[in-house]
Amino acid sequence: MKTLLRNRELSALLAIVILFGVLVALNHSYFSLQTLSMIFTSAQILILLAVGASMVMLTRNIDVSVGSTVGLCAIAVGVALNSGYSLPVSMLFALGIGAVAGFFNGVLVVWLRIPAIVATLGTLGLYRGGMLLWSGGKWIEGLPASLKSLSEPIAIGISPLGFMVLFLVAVAAWMFARTAFGRDFYAVGDNLAAARQLGVAVNRTRLLAFTFNGMLAAIAGIIFAAQIGFVPNQTGSGLEMKAIAACVLGGISLLGGTGTVIGAFLGAFFLTQIDTVLVLFKLPAWWNDFIAGLVLLGVLVLDGRLRQALARHQRAQKYSRFVPPLPGAKNVRPFPRKKKDVA
Repeated sequence: MKTLLRNRELSALLAIVILFGVLVALNHSYFSLQTLSMIFTSAQILILLAVGASMVMLTRNIDVSVGSTVGLCAIAVGVALNSGYSLPVSMLFALGIGAVAGFFNGVLVVWLRIPAIVATLGTLGLYRGGMLLWSGGKWIEGLPASLKSLSEPIAIGISPLGFMVLFLVAVAAWMFARTAFGRDFYAVGDNLAAARQLGVAVNRTRLLAFTFNGMLAAIAGIIFAAQIGFVPNQTGSGLEMKAIAACVLGGISLLGGTGTVIGAFLGAFFLTQIDTVLVLFKLPAWWNDFIAGLVLLGVLVLDGRLRQALARHQRAQKYSRFVPPLPGAKNVRPFPRKKKDVA
């Protein structure tokens, strides 16, 4: 149990395996690589958003505008393609929009010192309104086949965009685990004042966290447009809450400084796996959010109780050496005597 608490990635992985085992037990035909690739394909957008959200949450901030950023960037790539621009130029344009949106969030939080939840609630409406104004409230349709082909499987059921998602997750995981640059994010979230005294560029780190988050949201918007072939006017609605939930499930602390990118990846996969299981069992779509929320609350409550139990156990071990042994007790560390009593 202690191992599961200290390694939240292992807890998320165990939940994925158990849920997959339940699925296979109910229907053996689901035990296939195709099922896994289908879940991963559905999870790609949420994985990117969870990885981006983890960067912001590690610095003890939060961004609730990423859903709107996804929609804005999906509109950007669609409008650019329909205006005759090439696919690479259109994708770079959307990526730039996402970077600017994320950087603007960072400016509000870091330079103007507006609380992150308040600032990003404001930009959530701002970006959503900009998306609707840009598209005139209409859907963006007629996207070229060159974009749609990026979401078609090429190997083991994974598309070029899917391999790009895996590459980005691997790079982010390596960066945060192995580089001083990645450790700066943990330092800022753990203790802002101490990080500043140690020479960490605190403001730059927080700005980069929001900017990277916006860029990953832009890539998620491109993947969304590629997978369904058009862009509805409500693209991205509600994704911000799922991204935060995926991070919490994967062990990212809302208080900053704790968690890993791999944990966020597994949390996003698990939430998508729940939705996929409901679809495979042909349950009505309106059950998805209810069951996903119920599972999330259950995991959080259980996690909280287990952490309290572990904390009590650690306190008991810490102070047990100050308790005098009972008469006749064996193999008990003697009660420490004062210095003046030691001859």
